[in-house]
Amino acid sequence: MRSALSDNKKEKPFKLVKLFSTTSLVFIFTGTLIISGLNIRWTRNMQLEKNKEYAQVLVANLNHQIFQQFIIPTVFKFGKTQLKDKEQFERMDKVVRSTLHGFDIKTVNIYDMKNVISYSMDPESIGKANVGGTGYEEAYKGNFYTKLIRTGNFWEIFLGIPKESQYVTFAAIKPDKLLLLPSDIDKPLPVLGVVEIVQDITKEYRRIFRYQILIVITSAIVMATLFLSLFYVVRHGEKIIEIRAQNRLKLEEQLNKAKHLSSLGEMTAGISHEIRNPLGIIRSSAELLHKKMRQLDPGNTIPSVIVEEATRLDKIISDFLNYARPKKPHRLPCKIEDIVEKNLAYLAPQLKSGRYEVTKNYANSIPELQADADMLYQAFLNLLINAMQAMPKGGHIQINLYVKTDSIIAQFTNNGHTIAIDDLDKIWEPFYTTKDMGTGLGLSIVKNIVEAHNGTISIKNIGNERVRATIALPVA
Repeated sequence: MRSALSDNKKEKPFKLVKLFSTTSLVFIFTGTLIISGLNIRWTRNMQLEKNKEYAQVLVANLNHQIFQQFIIPTVFKFGKTQLKDKEQFERMDKVVRSTLHGFDIKTVNIYDMKNVISYSMDPESIGKANVGGTGYEEAYKGNFYTKLIRTGNFWEIFLGIPKESQYVTFAAIKPDKLLLLPSDIDKPLPVLGVVEIVQDITKEYRRIFRYQILIVITSAIVMATLFLSLFYVVRHGEKIIEIRAQNRLKLEEQLNKAKHLSSLGEMTAGISHEIRNPLGIIRSSAELLHKKMRQLDPGNTIPSVIVEEATRLDKIISDFLNYARPKKPHRLPCKIEDIVEKNLAYLAPQLKSGRYEVTKNYANSIPELQADADMLYQAFLNLLINAMQAMPKGGHIQINLYVKTDSIIAQFTNNGHTIAIDDLDKIWEPFYTTKDMGTGLGLSIVKNIVEAHNGTISIKNIGNERVRATIALPVA
C-alpha cells in the first residue's frame, strides 16, 4: 500500500515538470515569433521601397539596352524583329544577360503585344500565352507595376523571413528618348512590348534579420527539434513494435493455414487418385449392366442411378485433383470471346430448359491472349454454372467483354440472390460452400486458374439483386 502511494508521489513531479517544460516551450516560442515579426515587418517596408527604386533603375537600363543594342540593329538588318529567328533570339539573350550580369535576377520574360512570351531565360516558358495577368495589363497601359511574391508558412511570411521572396516588375518597352526627334519627345511613346523581371531578394531579407533573431530561432529550433525528435522516436518505436507483432501473428496464422492446406491437398490428391481407378471400373460395369437391364427389365433404374452417382463422384474427384495439383498454363494465342462462346454452346441445352436469358456485350477489337484456352474454359464454365445455380427458377445472365488499359476484362453478372457480407470474405476459401451439394472448391479453382495467368478476380454485389464476377487478364 505504502509502496503504491510512494510510486504515485514520485510520478507527480515528473508529470508536472514535463507539462511545465512543454507549456513554457510553446509560450516562449510563440512570444518570440510575435516580437520578431513586428520588428521585421517595419524593416520589410523599408526594404520594399528600396527594391522598387532599384527595379525602376534596372528596367530603365534594360529598356535602353534592348532598344539600342537589339531593336535598332535588328530592324536595320532584317527589317523587323522576330524572336522566333534563332539569330535574333541569341542576340536578345546576349543583350539581356550582359545587361543584368551581376544582379540577383531569377528570370526575365519579354511579352509581345498579344501577351505571349516571346523571350525568356527559362526555355520552357517561351510561347506561353496570357500568363502576364494584371502586371501585363498595367504595363501595356504604360504603367510601372510591381508585386512581392513570398512562399512559406504563415509564421515565416508574418515575420518577414519567408522561404523564398521574389520581387516581380512589369514595365513597357518603349523607344529610347535619346534617339527621338525633338518634335516627338513630348508625344506619348508607343509600347513595343512588355518586360517582366523577377528578382530573387531572399538573401537580402534574410541577411537583414538574420542576426536579430539568430539566437532566438536557434534556441527555439533546438528545443522544439529535441522535443519533437524524442516524441517521434518513442511514438515511431511503439508503432514499429505493434506492427511487427501484428505481422508476426498474421504470418504465423498464414503459415499454419498453408501447412494445413498443403497436408490436406496432398492427402486429398492421394486418396482421389486411388479412388478414381476403381470408380472408373464401377462406372463402366454399371453402363454395361444398364444396357443388359434395358433388355431384361426396362423398368429397373438401379444401373442408371449407379452411373449417375459414379459420374458425380468422378467430377468431385476431378475438383479435388484440380485444386490439390493445379497445372501450369500452356499459353497459346486465343480469343477470349471464342472461349465464352464455346461455354455457351456447351450449356445451351441447360440454358434453354432452365429459362435462362443470356445477354452478350463484346467490345470491338479485343486483342488475342497468350493463355491456356482449356483452363480459361474451365474457369468461365464454373462461373456460369454458379450463376445458373444462384437462379434455380431461371433468370438473366449478362456477359461483358472489354479492354481496360492493358487488361482484358470479363464480367459475368446474374440477378440471383446476393451474397451475404460475411460470406463474401469466405467464398475463396477451399471447401467453403453455402450449397447443399458441392465440394466448395469451384471458386478456389477459378481463382487459381486466373492467378496462374497473372490475372485478378473479384466478386461483389451490385445493388440488392445482382452479383457480378469480374476477371482481369493482362494482354501481355
